[in-house]
Amino acid sequence: MSGNSITSPVERTQRAVDTTDSFGDPILELADVGKEFGDERAVDGISVDVREGELLTLLGPSGCGKTTTLRMVAGLETPTEGTITIDGERVAGAGTATAPENRDVGLVFQEYALFPHLSVAENIAFGLEGHSSAEEDARVEELLELVDLAGYGDRKPESLSGGERQRVALARSLAPEPDVLLLDEPFSNLDVRLRVEMREEVRRILKEAGVTAVSVTHDQEEALSISDRVAIMNDGRIEQVGSPEEVFGHPESRFVASFLGQASFLSGTVVDGGVDTPLGMLDDAQLDGSIDAYRGADIDVLVRPDDLAARPSPGTSDDGEIVHRTYTGPSFVYRVALDAGDVVHCQHNHATEFDHGTRVEVAIEADHSLAWYPAE
Repeated sequence: MSGNSITSPVERTQRAVDTTDSFGDPILELADVGKEFGDERAVDGISVDVREGELLTLLGPSGCGKTTTLRMVAGLETPTEGTITIDGERVAGAGTATAPENRDVGLVFQEYALFPHLSVAENIAFGLEGHSSAEEDARVEELLELVDLAGYGDRKPESLSGGERQRVALARSLAPEPDVLLLDEPFSNLDVRLRVEMREEVRRILKEAGVTAVSVTHDQEEALSISDRVAIMNDGRIEQVGSPEEVFGHPESRFVASFLGQASFLSGTVVDGGVDTPLGMLDDAQLDGSIDAYRGADIDVLVRPDDLAARPSPGTSDDGEIVHRTYTGPSFVYRVALDAGDVVHCQHNHATEFDHGTRVEVAIEADHSLAWYPAE
């Protein structure tokens, strides 16, 4: 439960789903969709809409049900319960399911799945049926321009880099102008540098094409950087849906808080006017939502490394001891064991270097409201 309100996770998810006012009408609608494999419940009653022109990412750890959800939208799996609607047409539900080839859906897989014996142009044109040669050529040229591969039409896939092959796969999926484009871990086969470059490029392409898309990933940085909204999944359920800024800055469950970024939890007791913590008082204005219903109760306040600052202490006002440090290049992240029992992380510029074992005082320097949760 989040400090934003005293509601169940299901109620909060239902309220959060419809937050896409800047986009068009829903193109993809999942209503109470579930999937069982024998005794295993892989997807447990999820509901979410994806609107025209929106890029939604299903984000979560391995085994959370995100890929199964994508496969149900594609028609590669059939829901055990619930309905799936694409552009107003029900494609799954009530004991029936439309075949994958009859759904207006495009697929981009991590393996690219290009035909090695066909040229780039022939790969892109593969899904175009019922068009004249002139129409196919024009569409292929249009897409080559869109994915920044003009002049590559005669090349074979083996002569392309990983990023170029991924762009060809994307162009091929866009060729028949699908209602929904599905991307399954599309960057996982790329090296780190190219991965960052390609996710920026793919977002540009999707926005220029105006396509509605659903992506699946376990990479939180990828999800936050390319998505209009993120649906965070855990154990077959959607825990929260919202913009990247919303889900990161205002996580509605302890799982979402822990899964996104490096989370620490600062214990505290709700008193009149705020929360008493080992690092001092936090007043009501510094906390997400109202805490009135929790007066006298123990809570945990979410603090991330950039919310805290550690300073060497002469011993009269120290709060704890540095027990670990991680060098990331631009910064150090210090793990501090507080004397009160909590363990928190503090991020500092790479020029600010503390030794292991240094006694420090820790200050809360967050310039935003802090999420909180009832103590476990």
